[in-house]
Amino acid sequence: MKIKKYPVILLGLMAALWSVPSRADVTTPYSMYGYGVIGDRATSMQRQMGGIGYAMSSGRQINVMNPASYAAIDSLTFLFDMGADVSMLWSEEGSERRSSTGGGLDYLTMQFPITKWMGASIGMLPYTSVGYAFGNDIKHGAVENQGSGGINMAYLGLAGTFKGISIGANVSYNFGNIVNDLYSSPSNSGQSLVEHVMEVRDWDIVIGAQYKAQIGRTENLTLGLTYSPAKSLHGRTWVTMQELQAESKPDTIGFMHMGGKYGTPDSFGAGISYSHERMSRWMIEADVTYQLWSKVKYSPIYRTDDPTAMVFQGMQFSDRMKVAVGGEWVPRLRGNYGQRMAYRLGGYWCDDYLTINGNRVREYGVTCGVGLHTPQDKTMINIGFEWKNRRAYPQKLIGENYFNITLGINFNERWFWQRKIR
Repeated sequence: MKIKKYPVILLGLMAALWSVPSRADVTTPYSMYGYGVIGDRATSMQRQMGGIGYAMSSGRQINVMNPASYAAIDSLTFLFDMGADVSMLWSEEGSERRSSTGGGLDYLTMQFPITKWMGASIGMLPYTSVGYAFGNDIKHGAVENQGSGGINMAYLGLAGTFKGISIGANVSYNFGNIVNDLYSSPSNSGQSLVEHVMEVRDWDIVIGAQYKAQIGRTENLTLGLTYSPAKSLHGRTWVTMQELQAESKPDTIGFMHMGGKYGTPDSFGAGISYSHERMSRWMIEADVTYQLWSKVKYSPIYRTDDPTAMVFQGMQFSDRMKVAVGGEWVPRLRGNYGQRMAYRLGGYWCDDYLTINGNRVREYGVTCGVGLHTPQDKTMINIGFEWKNRRAYPQKLIGENYFNITLGINFNERWFWQRKIR
């Protein structure tokens, strides 16, 4: 008889996606600019390999980076992947040293078959994140900057395959609030607060394609491409001022709808992977991401007497480029437990989308991790480690070193099958 429980479980998991708890991100001053720190839709397993994924095609792991990969799922399999991380940050600005720790639930995704040649995925991931808190002494007083929030992406994806070519698309609803606060404390008066808020409510689309060619009895070459079109970002943004000592109500000094004044860029992704599977399994992939942020509109509200005006005036967007390389190795597919573990290694380099006072923000990192099978040999626990450096160039501004620990659990269940009663 056919199992009937999976529609109910699917609905329960879909409802869980809308109750993701808020993260406690590490505090990086770079996230106060633009939309914050950008994510690349990578799962824990992919982050262990430098964040690759455009040419990754596997029925064992979910790959949101290229929606064309959903077509590779087995017609009897259901996948559910959830990930969390812990980040430790050490920053330096001149002789001053700071440290912070943060983390939490990172993403929730699921994937399931529609037909033998079509698969689908649904989930939630971070698009950007904001988190910072620092202060400065000024003439006749002090100021303190705080920020929080980010933009989340809830998506639904569909993909199909025909003669080695897979094509898919993710349609997402992007939502979230970005809050930037500046507390001003003059020595001769009370404390005041200037608060900038962006409330994003928008949609987006990512289109992907993959071509998989068998070049030997045990070798495959896969090419992957993705594209997301530039578009106006919709939502609302406003600025309030408040005298805290007088316990006054916030005074709205600026308000506007974001459409036509804010945007997201044309984004391109390309990757190539080579894999071998016989007694052992190994795979290596190289990816390139290019985003045309220099053409994006970004028009924040500020007044000449707004103390945050210099922050916006000193920032501009630049085209973002990221190069990533990574791979995975399983020593023996039918060996002992240690031989069946998946060992992963990767690295990346990125020219970020922010230029601050003429200084380009850059980052690079190295990653590693392992995939541990459960006793059922289907579900996999992915544990990864990442070291990352971020700083500006040519002036260093603030140097940051990160150590991230990622944990992902990839549930692999055979729900779509029939059992015969004898």
